[in-house]
Amino acid sequence: MITIRVSRSVYRLQKCGKSRYPCLSLLPHLRPMSSEAIAKLPSPLKDLVAASVSEASVDSEAKPGVDEWIEKVASGQFGKAESLKDLNAQLTPRTYVVDNVMTSADVAVYGALHPTISQWQPAQYYSHPALTRYFDHIQNRPAVRTSAEKLSPAYSLVSFDLDSAPAQERKAEPPKKKEKKPVTEAVKEKVSEVKDAVKQKVAAVSEKATSKKEKKEKADKKPAAAVNEEGGKKKGESPPKQAAAEDAGEPQPSMIDLRVGKIVEISKHPDADSLYVEKIDFGEETGPRTVVSGLVKYIPIEEMRDRYLVGVCNLKPASMRGVKSFAMVLCATSKDGKEGGIELVKPPENSKIGDKVYFEGPDYENATPLSQLNPKKKIFETIQPSFTTLDTREAAWVNPLTKSVHRIRTKDGVCAAPTFVGASLS
Repeated sequence: MITIRVSRSVYRLQKCGKSRYPCLSLLPHLRPMSSEAIAKLPSPLKDLVAASVSEASVDSEAKPGVDEWIEKVASGQFGKAESLKDLNAQLTPRTYVVDNVMTSADVAVYGALHPTISQWQPAQYYSHPALTRYFDHIQNRPAVRTSAEKLSPAYSLVSFDLDSAPAQERKAEPPKKKEKKPVTEAVKEKVSEVKDAVKQKVAAVSEKATSKKEKKEKADKKPAAAVNEEGGKKKGESPPKQAAAEDAGEPQPSMIDLRVGKIVEISKHPDADSLYVEKIDFGEETGPRTVVSGLVKYIPIEEMRDRYLVGVCNLKPASMRGVKSFAMVLCATSKDGKEGGIELVKPPENSKIGDKVYFEGPDYENATPLSQLNPKKKIFETIQPSFTTLDTREAAWVNPLTKSVHRIRTKDGVCAAPTFVGASLS
């Protein structure tokens, strides 16, 4: 697990992009939103936000953004079709409206949207895919769902028929035409002279090259078969097509490289009291990887030694207080938050170092993960919110669109948390 800690200045660096893969569930010093902003909301929405605030928390530096969104809700800005279109565009690259964690602003936006979206027909939520995905994700968060069911039937669970959704057509924007600046007559004349000189030079070089080629062909002709054997292109043969980018298309869980590893060495970070520095063997010829994880406050060092675990192995390496981390330890955080505890996700019995960990389902089991996740495409950040543990404590990814469950497993069995049910994985 890659985490970031400790001071407010380090957290600023994380938000600026210098720590690309923090374990969001471990960010320190989080506190509830201001009651002043929530008080502006009408009932029963105000009660829903207040009841869900234990899970929807945000650092004080992100508070202005949360206040701004809650004030938008309080002013009734989300009732018109044009505002929904704008909100859909804003949510297309994001999971939440503020920062990378759910805040009180998300609960407020969900409650404000509920009267409208609950009346939508399929054509309407098909035309707002990002907004539909966001609304469904927030309404299924445990704190929001529990509070909604206790407080008011006005926030009943909304179901979406996504199996019949049409494929999204993505069109590239046409290139912008550059405006030509006026050219003086003198410049035009000079350009014309240069072009004529270049044409004459090219013609002379071409004529010379053609003459040499003809002489060489007469002196030494090779059969076509010989040319082909030496790697020459066959007559009429099309040039090879350029391979598509391996991370093209929508983020998929199978793009994440999960493997079984074993901690072979562990110590506390020399410059951070909350961080461990581990050497984890993933069965690679290059030897164990150095991994930094923020588990000092949650798992004693004695319980970490010689542990088998599941690691995320294709994140971009990140420097953590001067130590570079080359993987992330997959952990389960209690549904009550980090105060409820954090556990290492356990691979099945008889697992071997380096075993592949994959997602059940024909679309994912035989897929090859990416060699490295592109931080700009936020593949892990998009997939991670749907990681959870089932009633059986088994680790799984729940497809946010189809609600299908895909357990996380090796060839020998399913990975699981030791005790947590309904936990988030990161």
